[in-house]
Amino acid sequence: MAKEAEKKVDKEPKAKKAAAAVEEPTVEVVKEPKATAKAGKRSAKAVAETEAKAEKEERKAKKVEATPEKPKKTAQPARSKLERAGKKYREAAKLIETGKVYNLADAVEIITKASPTKFDGTVEMHLNLNVDPKQADQNIREMVALPAGSGKNLRIAVFAEADEADKAKKAGADLAGIDEILQLLDKEEHPFDVLIATPQVMAQLGKHAKSLGPKGLMPSPKSGTVTNNTAKAVTEAKTGRVEYRVDAQGIIHLAIGKVSFGADKINQNAQAVMASVKSVKPASVKGVLIESAYLATTMGPSVRIEV
Repeated sequence: MAKEAEKKVDKEPKAKKAAAAVEEPTVEVVKEPKATAKAGKRSAKAVAETEAKAEKEERKAKKVEATPEKPKKTAQPARSKLERAGKKYREAAKLIETGKVYNLADAVEIITKASPTKFDGTVEMHLNLNVDPKQADQNIREMVALPAGSGKNLRIAVFAEADEADKAKKAGADLAGIDEILQLLDKEEHPFDVLIATPQVMAQLGKHAKSLGPKGLMPSPKSGTVTNNTAKAVTEAKTGRVEYRVDAQGIIHLAIGKVSFGADKINQNAQAVMASVKSVKPASVKGVLIESAYLATTMGPSVRIEV
């Protein structure tokens, strides 16, 4: 009996312990969120952005590790202008010897044969001058009469009083008068290529100088477009009198005819331009005036000529 009593005593604490273990709830440890500030680097928004950025960088790193390295591309040498040009241009360029300076007659023969266009291309002359256009006396601007004409059908307007306007219209002017031209200028319309004016009415064009000047349409005594003999000026413009001037780099670009003119007429016009440019050499320029000269056709290769 005594032994049985002892066993009951020993079992009771164990049962109580088991019951207590069942009854006691399990407590989970929850991490408290970090304290955040209202603004700045410790704000909730800033913390979230930092974590998102870190995750993005981690994904990038994994992607780079998983991707095999691609072999680096070797740099290809740049192709020349001739290699990049079209088939017709390359065929035309074969007629011209690289680095050779041609006399004017031979150059004209070659470029007329080397014209790659189906339409009647324009023959252009480019003269590189030994001048500084920033100097007033070296800013060359002049007119030249092309013996064979320019090949262009110029639209000529004459800004003059009734008498001179009538004479200009008889000489071939497309537009003449004062009121009609002023109405067009007020609308900033310029349906003409050359504007000729008489000295008496030049003041009325003053307010339109900003629109006419940049287009090269402002009449000027130096270019022969301010004159009392408007009929003569119209005739000269129609028969091939053109204006040339140096650009900011000291180069003259001028159209001297069409391919259909033939070698003889183009040669005459080219000689007239060269003679005109040499005749207006500024006194302040030492040495040669024309450093280099080239002939070319529309979309065709250029030929260097002797000066």
